[in-house]
Amino acid sequence: MTTKADIVKELYPEDLYGYAEKLTDGEIEVLQEVREALETHVRPVIAEYWENADFPFEAFKKVSEVGFMNNPKLYVDREGKRKPSELYTAFLYLELARFDASIATFYTVHGGLCYNTILIGGDDRQIEEFAPKLASFEWQGCFGLTEPDHGSDIAGGLATTARREGDNWILNGEKRWIGGADTADVIPIFARDVEDNRIKCFIVRKGAEGYEANPIPHKGSLRAIRNAHIKLEDVVVPETDRLANINGFGDVAKILVFTRADVSHIAMGVTAGAFISALKYVKERDQFGRKLGGFQLVQEKLARMQANVVANIGYSVRLAELQETERPLMLNSSLAKMHNSLTMRETVAMAREVCGGNGITLESEVMRFFTDAEAIYTYEGTHEVNALIVGRELTGVGAFT
Repeated sequence: MTTKADIVKELYPEDLYGYAEKLTDGEIEVLQEVREALETHVRPVIAEYWENADFPFEAFKKVSEVGFMNNPKLYVDREGKRKPSELYTAFLYLELARFDASIATFYTVHGGLCYNTILIGGDDRQIEEFAPKLASFEWQGCFGLTEPDHGSDIAGGLATTARREGDNWILNGEKRWIGGADTADVIPIFARDVEDNRIKCFIVRKGAEGYEANPIPHKGSLRAIRNAHIKLEDVVVPETDRLANINGFGDVAKILVFTRADVSHIAMGVTAGAFISALKYVKERDQFGRKLGGFQLVQEKLARMQANVVANIGYSVRLAELQETERPLMLNSSLAKMHNSLTMRETVAMAREVCGGNGITLESEVMRFFTDAEAIYTYEGTHEVNALIVGRELTGVGAFT
């Protein structure tokens, strides 16, 4: 008789400690469907789209039809919830990121940043309007916070402004590195109210006059996702599209805590993907009359990569469990993002090493993980920023400036 342990071992052989056994049967079924859809529809084209710096929208649409945000199998015993379990979400990111980091990043912008912004910041009416269409992928969402001159210091340096005129708000400013901003239907824009100097959030809808988004050229990382530079010139947003429950950076931080956890899961997935690709390569590659995987130095690197994968999955799983509770998450999400990104960076480097010269080609797959890891290492809190959050907790002293 096939057990759950047998199923997850076949699905995630890199998960040596069996963390995936904590998933429900329904969650495992959906993850299997996501895997099949990625392999069938996206695998044949991902290298081409990565090289051409474009996103495979049509192929990804086939994956979204699995319903990996709103499939009823994900909501057994979760009556009244608008999100699947955090544990499932961690393994969804493992599934997406072990395949491709740009695919995972596209999802975290849509299903993490934008969706959580609506759930945390919206009132009941706004949630009812936006959440179902985002969950079904009928609408694509993005997240407009980062600016050209303000990244890690966004809390005190937000330059985009909002000015109220009657029942409308007028937005002016620029945003940068906004994934999917040129194709999104729903664009939450964070701006500083000129009257009270507090950060608020406004839903700019596709086609709004004065809104311009252009993909950033010449990227060497996450090439398959279209990060855009946004310009806002007298964009009119009705008061009804201002998210009612975002009235300061403290409210923004609630969103970032959850999405920082998501990015720690992406780093976990990239770590696994690089390891899986390298392992496949060394088992097939002949050198000096035998398989490359039979050499001691290669096996030592494989063992270290495997250890990093298990450690990262452990961090992500425990963090996901904490997300289901009411415990504070700022420290936990920062620690997980810092750790998983560090071990990811080490793993992708070793994966590229064991693939030798072929490791710099897209055919070996490790090159995508190697270059994309640099973006994951930086976004949603650089290593230094997350380390300072942990350091502040350890010492009681804030050392950001």
